Amino acid sequence: METKITLSELIKPGNVAVVTGASSGIGRAACLRFAQSGMTVWMVDVDEAELGLAHQLVQQSQSAAAVGSDGNSTQIHARVVDVADEIAVQELATAVFARNGATHILMNNAGIGLGGGALTDMTTVQRVLSVNTYGPIHGCVAFVPKMKASDQPGMVINTGSKQGITMPPGNLTYNISKAALKAYTEGLEHEFMQERMEGVGKLRAALLVPGWVNTSILLKAQQHKASQQGQDFAVSSVSFHEEKPASGAWMPSQVIDFAIQEIDADRFYVICPDNDVDRETDNMRMTWTMQDVTHNRPPLSRWHPAYKDKFTEYVKAASENRKSQA
Repeated sequence: METKITLSELIKPGNVAVVTGASSGIGRAACLRFAQSGMTVWMVDVDEAELGLAHQLVQQSQSAAAVGSDGNSTQIHARVVDVADEIAVQELATAVFARNGATHILMNNAGIGLGGGALTDMTTVQRVLSVNTYGPIHGCVAFVPKMKASDQPGMVINTGSKQGITMPPGNLTYNISKAALKAYTEGLEHEFMQERMEGVGKLRAALLVPGWVNTSILLKAQQHKASQQGQDFAVSSVSFHEEKPASGAWMPSQVIDFAIQEIDADRFYVICPDNDVDRETDNMRMTWTMQDVTHNRPPLSRWHPAYKDKFTEYVKAASENRKSQA
């Protein structure tokens, strides 16, 4: 009989969460939620200055249940780690288990938005893949064996992207990194499922697929690009981020709320809507993408001149059909 594991049951005092990409955005929002629920939280990021500020914020927000008897919060840890560094991630896992003996939630969330087309320079390609794809794999390889050995229920949440499913042109490198992570996480959950069905597994995996979210990933990508080109960078030039939220985008805390809801409902694919795109529209876009294969269309036909109008008609017909059935 399969062991049922919900995220809500894991978010409780005494349990341990490790979150990468914790200095801002979705990662920081997750840390805030976990800390406010009394969990021990390990905040992991490569940006030491930003991580320090986030660490202070999470400590301040921690609920009374998670405050030590001396009145000081002692359960929120900050660790500077580049997830692209396999050895550094292994050392992180060793430190977490040496201190806490368990990890109940591993959230591999660190990611970068750099990239480009099919001929992007290999330095950029390797950096994007090393963070967005190998980073979560490093996390799983370092933590999952220890999580299994602890014999406690646990959850692995890998942050993917809709771009890794629908593959919009414009940043192929990023798309590849997230598509590979999707495949890896699907395989990981299948192995976990087999172990649960055999009565020997207590772990579960989920793929978190945010929609449009007010995070700093675009800001950091543009800042990096300007630095590489020796150009001045003005934060005001970035169209949206957490401190300059776009009305169509969700806030990071909404993503965490939705993730808990969906994972508790036993969903592996956590496909987040936003204020501009609902789930039905996402479903139509993903279905069309898969049908490029089954209908023998050109790749990325949604953006192909010969098929763009057909895609628009497909969405319109599906929407009208949905309304007629309502």
